[in-house]
Amino acid sequence: MIFPKKLNKGETIGIIAPSSPYKPKCKYSLNGELYKIKKTIESFGYRAKMGNTCYLSYKGYLAGDDYARVKDIEGMFMDKDVDGILCLRGGYGTPRILDKINYDIIKKNPKVFIGYSDITALHIAFNQYCDLVTYHGIMASTSPNWHEFTYNSFKNMINMKDNLTIENPLEEELYTLVDGTAEGKLIGGNLSLIASTMGTNYEINTKDKILFIEEVGEKIYRIDRMLTQLDLAGKFEDCSGIIFGDFEDCKKEKDDDYELYDLILDRIKKYNKPCIYNLQSGHCNPMISIPLGMNCKLDATNKSITFNR
Repeated sequence: MIFPKKLNKGETIGIIAPSSPYKPKCKYSLNGELYKIKKTIESFGYRAKMGNTCYLSYKGYLAGDDYARVKDIEGMFMDKDVDGILCLRGGYGTPRILDKINYDIIKKNPKVFIGYSDITALHIAFNQYCDLVTYHGIMASTSPNWHEFTYNSFKNMINMKDNLTIENPLEEELYTLVDGTAEGKLIGGNLSLIASTMGTNYEINTKDKILFIEEVGEKIYRIDRMLTQLDLAGKFEDCSGIIFGDFEDCKKEKDDDYELYDLILDRIKKYNKPCIYNLQSGHCNPMISIPLGMNCKLDATNKSITFNR
C-alpha cells in the first residue's frame, strides 16, 4: 500500500464536495458559511483551498454534475500546492463517478484523503485501484463543531509513526461480540455504500481483511437486509475480523424488532470471526478517525485495535 506523507501544520488542505451540495440554513449565506469553514480549518494551523464543487448544486442532491465532481477530485490530487484533501460533506453522489475517475492520477499523486459516509465508495476504489491508504474521518462542514477528542484523533492518525492504538472516548464502551484476534488491512465504511458496490467492478474485497462497518439513520430491517446481502456475498466468510462502528440514529420501529446488537450478532456469529461493536467511528461526535488500507491488529477479547505501517 502507498502511505501518503504526513500532513503538517502550515500545509494546504484542499476541500472538495464529491457527493451532495453544502446547504446552509439560509440560502443567502453559502459563501459566508463556506468562508467560516475555510477560516476554521486555517485556525488549526493549515491553509485551506476551496474546490469549485463546494459552491455548486446540481439536480438538488449533487454538488455539481458528474464531470465537475470528477474534475475537482483529479484536480486536487494533481495540484502540487495541495498537500491533503478533505471532503466537505457526504450525502449521495460518489457511486455515480466511480467509472469516470482516472485512477492513475490518484496513484501517481498520493495524498492524505479524508471523509466518511458517502465517501466510502471513493475509499474502497482508492484502496483497491490505487493501493492508497485513505482516512475514514471528519468532514470540513463540521469543522466549526469539532470536538477536541475528534480533532486529536484526526491529528494523531494523519501523523502516526510506526503504530497507533485507538480507544473509544471514556464514556463509550466497546463490546466483544466474538472473542479472538485477527490481523489484516482495514477496509470498509458506511454499510449502505458497501452494499451498493455489490456486483460492480468496485465491489469491496474483504479477503483476509478486517471489515469495518458503520451506519446512520437506517431502520432495523434495512440494516438486516444489507448485512444479509454481505453475508450472502461471502464478505463475512472472506474477512479475518469485523469491527462495527457507530450506528447513529438506527432505531427500532416496533417493540418486537431486533435490538441492533442482537441483529448484528445473529448475522455474524456463525463465522466465529473476532468481532467488536460500538467503536465510535461514523456519524458520531466525538468521532475516531481510522486509516483504511493500513494493517490492523484486532484483539476482540481485550477490545484492542492497533494499526501499523
